[in-house]
Amino acid sequence: MRKRAESVRIQTSILNGVEKKVLVWLAERQPRWMTSDMLTMTGSAGAVIIAAGFLLAGRVDIHYLWLSILGFVINWYGDSLDGTLARVRKRQRPIYGYYLDHTVDAINEVVMFMGAGLSGLVHFEIAISILVVYLLLTINVSVNAHLKKEFCLTYAKMGPTEFRIIMIIVCAVLMYVKPVMRFSVDVSVANHIAALSALDVVALAILCLLLAIYLITIIKDAIDYDRRDPMPGDDRNMPEV
Repeated sequence: MRKRAESVRIQTSILNGVEKKVLVWLAERQPRWMTSDMLTMTGSAGAVIIAAGFLLAGRVDIHYLWLSILGFVINWYGDSLDGTLARVRKRQRPIYGYYLDHTVDAINEVVMFMGAGLSGLVHFEIAISILVVYLLLTINVSVNAHLKKEFCLTYAKMGPTEFRIIMIIVCAVLMYVKPVMRFSVDVSVANHIAALSALDVVALAILCLLLAIYLITIIKDAIDYDRRDPMPGDDRNMPEV
């Protein structure tokens, strides 16, 4: 099989420099029996723990969000370290690794957002809407990785790690800031009154941010691809004099 050309990783998040050093440090100290596949599965276990924490927090006790916080840390550890370990040990498998990583990531996102949506802490419709937009962004990343060999990991200086940190802070605030915990506002939507919690408001803000990022991204990409692949006979395709 012809070797797949690796995409250029574009990582410009706020914490990228520090995170990269931490991940290399951790990768160099992993036991020999630890593999990238095991770390990928560790990330999945973290996603399940996040979902379980949200479900228990919404149905039993809000302080189960500590379980979700633990899940975010475990998810970061496995999801961020699997590729770094392969690169540090020079055991990269570009085709297999790309397929497994992105397939498992998509499954993890479904598990996490379903857990949040079914918890009662946030409206199910809002949680699923965020999931849909997130997956649309993921598809766009994969398309760009295939067409122009650019694998963009961040948008607006924000990457998965920054979003995890934001969610950890949100979980802590929900547990210990009583006015936020008790916050509720009624909103009329299509003649239906919906009570929005603090987490609903945060989720709606994230949804709007992701929608804006997605729309701006696809417009910029479409303009770039139009320039790269002009219509036959277009003046842009004519050699310069």
